[in-house]
Amino acid sequence: MTERDDHGNGTQHVVEIVGRVVAVRPTGEIDIDTAPSLSHALAEAISFVSASRADRIVTDCSRVTFCDSSGLNALLAARLTAAEANTAIHLANPAPQLQRLLQITGAESLFPREDDLPAFGLPSAGV
Repeated sequence: MTERDDHGNGTQHVVEIVGRVVAVRPTGEIDIDTAPSLSHALAEAISFVSASRADRIVTDCSRVTFCDSSGLNALLAARLTAAEANTAIHLANPAPQLQRLLQITGAESLFPREDDLPAFGLPSAGV
């Protein structure tokens, strides 16, 4: 498992392998300053899928408090890279703001949903 902290602003992205799933769990705001770190975490997850028996990536968005177009672009770019690696990026539990962003932009249908997934063994607060 890896954790990345973006510039001390409280935004973290955790990557963990759980069974056949590579879980990415971003927290906080995903904006122009923090989207590169999310991109890095998703790239790391894609490399884990390629090197292991994991069959998909699930991005648990339950702790994302805000996401702008930079964050959406990070997700979309990672989606294309994942498709080239014959895998998919699923989204779990997007907050209403992120869900609305996906709907408005038409990107909602591009990411399979897995909202009933467990928390991947990660602590429920204070990652």
